[in-house]
Amino acid sequence: MEGGTSYEENHIPELIKAAIRAREGAYCPYSGFAVGAALRAKDGSVFTGCNIENASFSPSCCAERVAFFNAVSSGATDFEQIVVVGGKKGEDMVETTPCGVCLQVMLEFCDPDTFEVVSVRATGEYEVRRLTELLPYGFRL
Repeated sequence: MEGGTSYEENHIPELIKAAIRAREGAYCPYSGFAVGAALRAKDGSVFTGCNIENASFSPSCCAERVAFFNAVSSGATDFEQIVVVGGKKGEDMVETTPCGVCLQVMLEFCDPDTFEVVSVRATGEYEVRRLTELLPYGFRL
């Protein structure tokens, strides 16, 4: 669903701005790929995150998970949408989708049939996908 959303009021532009601001805080000295995320809870609260790398790589954390962990540690557990922006630090954004680990974290807290993942391009255009499209066979108990 390009350039639109299923909600009556389109919150995507404000979430894109929040994700871009979050991306500015990315710590990515190894990959140089800066990612920002803005997560919208169903109550309207917005939680942001940026990627944080580590020299041994496995302790690194993606922006999407930082946003989710920020939200959950603040008491939010009911979400409707996340915007993801990324690209080489200091360069234009490229369409960026969450990794499998981040998608699995989303599945823990979100309805895969309604939760929207928004990927933004440098032009400002964006693609909206349901979580189930990106993780059709996610693990659930």
